[in-house]
Amino acid sequence: MDASARAALLFGGENHTSTLTPSKEYDPGVVTWLLMTTALTWIMVPGVGFFYNGMARSKSSLSLLMLCLWSCAVVSIQWYFIGFTLCLSDTGNLMIGNVDHLFLRNIDDMPSFSNEKVPQLLASIWYCLFAVITPTIILGGVAERTRFIPTVIFIFFWSTLVFDFLTYWTWNRNGWSFKIGALDFGGGTPVHISTGAAALAFAYMVGKREDTTERPPHNMTHVYIGTSFIWCGWLIANAGSGLYPNLRAVTVMITTNLAASAGAITWSLIDYFRHDRKWSALGFCAGAICGLVSITPASGYVTPSSSLVFGIVGALVCNYAQCSKKFLHADDTFDVFSCHGIGGIVGNILTGVFAQKAVAAVDGQEIDGGWLDGNWAQVGWQLIDTVAGFGWSFVMTALIIFVIDKIPGLHFRASPEEEQEGLDKTELGFSMYDHIEELRVTNISATVPSFISINPLSENGHAKGNGKNKVDNKEVTGIETTEHL
Repeated sequence: MDASARAALLFGGENHTSTLTPSKEYDPGVVTWLLMTTALTWIMVPGVGFFYNGMARSKSSLSLLMLCLWSCAVVSIQWYFIGFTLCLSDTGNLMIGNVDHLFLRNIDDMPSFSNEKVPQLLASIWYCLFAVITPTIILGGVAERTRFIPTVIFIFFWSTLVFDFLTYWTWNRNGWSFKIGALDFGGGTPVHISTGAAALAFAYMVGKREDTTERPPHNMTHVYIGTSFIWCGWLIANAGSGLYPNLRAVTVMITTNLAASAGAITWSLIDYFRHDRKWSALGFCAGAICGLVSITPASGYVTPSSSLVFGIVGALVCNYAQCSKKFLHADDTFDVFSCHGIGGIVGNILTGVFAQKAVAAVDGQEIDGGWLDGNWAQVGWQLIDTVAGFGWSFVMTALIIFVIDKIPGLHFRASPEEEQEGLDKTELGFSMYDHIEELRVTNISATVPSFISINPLSENGHAKGNGKNKVDNKEVTGIETTEHL
């Protein structure tokens, strides 16, 4: 069976006429580069999962890991059905693409319009990874209180009605934002501003948790692992966004890494002087992610020295933006709005200042640059793109949630009893740490040696009485189970 026949069988059936371009006409080095970057970018999915898992209380932590993987599965299918054609069809209006490529039809012989040395099929799976990762970010805004199946359904429709539209506006040459000259190399608007706005809208729509007491991460090791995966995947995602392994990709990776490093150090220093001269591991991780968010739209347009400004300013603004949820009266569980929403806005605006023609010209792209090149209008275009992206995501997210929530059996909010017991037990049927959860809800004294006398647990998970327990008839302290473990 020749290549054309195989393509017909895969993408259009026996009656499909294919003029598949032989793979030898595509640069094998470029194809290999994009295959590897696509596979390695996927590490961000478990990265986000581990980060949120560690941040959450243990009784609702496993559900966040599972939702991240479900997002991967659901959005991959959505992308195959309709997402690709809405985002990347080669014709369309200013708002959205056409439906000529449903089920990836009619692209087997098509080179990517972003890089003619790459087949469109390969470009499709590359952009699919962005579509997969983006909804997982929203989950942190409503962690510990939303039911599993309604959230999965929300992910499907949010990807279609929000991510696909913003991606088309930003990266498709027919999109209105692309046409006016707004610059966004790695996804400041479609990935970060959109998820920050969505998390805020979601938090408003489902309401606050029953217990909004601030608690430290239940597993800082998982937060560290998640941050490491995210940092690694982000370097590759930004570097691969140009779809070509050249000097510009190298520069992108350098700028991304410098911004993350500057953000991590900046946030750590702020927390050090604010909190009793202690070095915060969580602050380091949060700062690194805010630095990554801020540099994303600019990573392919700025010099390494400019990227340090993105990391420092991004971490500084996002750190103080965490206070905003008190004024907004929103229970944004893991500060998705302040990190991704505000960080994306900062990055978009700074791109209008620091973008330079010479950086983009390394691989032949022509831009007008930003303020450093005397293009004073660029910040205005960036602001228009930012406001439109934020507004579209916020309004559409609220509408999607409103409609789904009205369908019988698909209400988002877990009951107070389910929230108290933990979504892992009520939604998944088991817990991240079964032994700890059993100690939390049963009499702990039945599970320890008889020579240790331990006070029974109260409803909130703390030991009753004075918090002192006995070992060999001597009072000791510290043997108790806390709610967040």
